[in-house]
Amino acid sequence: MKKFFTAVLHKEGDIFVAQCPEIGTVSQGETIETAIANLREATELFLEEFELPQFEHPILTTFEIADQNA
Repeated sequence: MKKFFTAVLHKEGDIFVAQCPEIGTVSQGETIETAIANLREATELFLEEFELPQFEHPILTTFEIADQNA
């Protein structure tokens, strides 16, 4: 059975950092695709050792604030 998880990414310098908020696993890569592939592997390895916790998918959105320097 397949499970779906969330990947949240941000850039730190020259690398992309990917985090799975449902599990707490984190990984990185030079490209978005690599970061996600590494996160998938880290999450699979985590779940081999630990039971899948109960979770709900997070709600992701964006919001806007006024630029105080403009």
